[in-house]
Amino acid sequence: MSASGGGDAASSSSVGQRRRRPEPSPTQRALGLLTRREHSRQELTRKLQQRGVASADAAAVIDKLASAGWQNDARFAESLVRNRAHSGYGPAYIRAELSTHGLSGEAINIAMDGFEGDWAAIARDLVDRRHPQALTGDRGVQRKAADFLLRRGFAMDHVRAAIGHP
Repeated sequence: MSASGGGDAASSSSVGQRRRRPEPSPTQRALGLLTRREHSRQELTRKLQQRGVASADAAAVIDKLASAGWQNDARFAESLVRNRAHSGYGPAYIRAELSTHGLSGEAINIAMDGFEGDWAAIARDLVDRRHPQALTGDRGVQRKAADFLLRRGFAMDHVRAAIGHP
C-alpha cells in the first residue's frame, strides 16, 4: 500500500460509520417472536431469558402482551395441534408435546377436543405416503407401518383403521 492512497480510502468508506441499532426492549423482543408464530407462556419466557431479559421483566412483558391478546396459551395449543396433525403426528405425541410447554391438563384436553380432523384418516394418509405396500396385505410391511404409526403417537384403533384390519 502506498502512503498517499491508504488513508483516503479508509476515511471515505462507510464500513466503520454504520449506525448501531438500539437494543430492542423486552416488549419488542417478545412481539418479534410472537409475530413469527404462536408461543406458549413458558416458551416465550425461556426465549426472552436466553436473550438477556430478566425473569421478572419477562413475566411482566408476557402478562402485558397476554392482556392485550398477543399471547394466548389456548390459541398456541390449538395451533400446535393443527400443525402437528397436518405433519402426520397422532394424538398421543401431540399431547406429550403440549405438556412440555407447561400447559394444564384442561388446556390440553380443550385443544385436543377442539381439533376437527379425523385421526384415522391422517394415519391412513401417512400409510399411503410412507408404506403403500402395507395396503396390499404384505404382513411384514403392515407391521412396519403399524410400528411407524405407533411411534408417531397414533392409537391402535387408528393403526387398524389405516392398515385395513378390523
